[in-house]
Amino acid sequence: MLTNFRDARPHSAPLLALTLAAALACNARAQLSPERLYYGVNQPINVRVNTPDNIEIDTAILLQKPDGTTIKVAGVAPGVANLATMFPEIWTTPIDGVWYAQLHVGIADIGAPIVIQPLKGTGPAQMTDEAGNIALKLDEKTRQANFGTRTARIAYPQPDKLLTGVRVYVDRVATMQTSLGDIEFAMRPDAAPNTVFNFLHLAEGGFYTGVIFHRVVAKLPSGHAFVIQAGDPTGTGDGGPGYAIDLEPSTLTHDFGVLSMARDDDPNTNGSQFFVALSREGTARLDGRYTAFAQALSGAEVIRTIAAVKVGENDRPLDPPVIKAIKLDPAPPLSRRRPLTPEVKAAKPEEKPTNKPAGEKK
Repeated sequence: MLTNFRDARPHSAPLLALTLAAALACNARAQLSPERLYYGVNQPINVRVNTPDNIEIDTAILLQKPDGTTIKVAGVAPGVANLATMFPEIWTTPIDGVWYAQLHVGIADIGAPIVIQPLKGTGPAQMTDEAGNIALKLDEKTRQANFGTRTARIAYPQPDKLLTGVRVYVDRVATMQTSLGDIEFAMRPDAAPNTVFNFLHLAEGGFYTGVIFHRVVAKLPSGHAFVIQAGDPTGTGDGGPGYAIDLEPSTLTHDFGVLSMARDDDPNTNGSQFFVALSREGTARLDGRYTAFAQALSGAEVIRTIAAVKVGENDRPLDPPVIKAIKLDPAPPLSRRRPLTPEVKAAKPEEKPTNKPAGEKK
């Protein structure tokens, strides 16, 4: 059984590949689907296994790291499978970030992977001065240090060692449909899992429908391209979802096309507002201070077009671009992820001078 599966991976039989491709085209429902979103420690983690119809090929689930490295392989049959039994490592091995479970049929990974996120408590991030003292209240000097020269620091608490369970859901890509075109974003739960889940929750519920890009900063005084910003239903730069989440440390750097959370002076005021970075040179200083959680797969020209709109006072577009909807679709397997295209990597927007300091929601 698994012997055939292992042998099939390196030796691609053309007829088998064509058969599998045809079946996949006819059965888009081939997928791993969790029965619940949350599972407590040492509970069964039941997922439904849907495979292509009428294909007698070995089927397995791969437990993978975010870079696509396979940790373990386990054979599986259509129906309900218990990941906790197949992969006891989920409960016995500390997970750094997230793991993925991927359905594999014959010689191909099929369907979106499911994200396995360990649930561990953390405290709020704190802003400190240059000496490392906690800045409980931001005076003007500290504010200027944070948003001007960026000498203020962010102190992140250590995650609790206590594991309370896992969050399990199908990985997705988000297509931001704007009045100027579409931008497709790959979510990065490996970099900032709580922030990704918060964004997916808001997008799935229609929160961003009809919301404008209320701030466009095409160029900083340094001459470097900065950000385009949206996510406030009021369009003023002061609104949000009615709650806030803590600043989450992210391993994703602020490069062109990276999606990150906007916030107020208090680092733990992340909610619904986000920005898209326009250049590494202009946004590198935001690394570690703002939570980057997704990156553009396509739509560089749209990002460039939004960044080129005419703005008035406070960097507000005179004719604001509108988010018509954010559409969520299953993500491709890790083995078939598209890298950032040369266009996305190299694209730079039309630039406009501004004296607005960096980082505020407004």
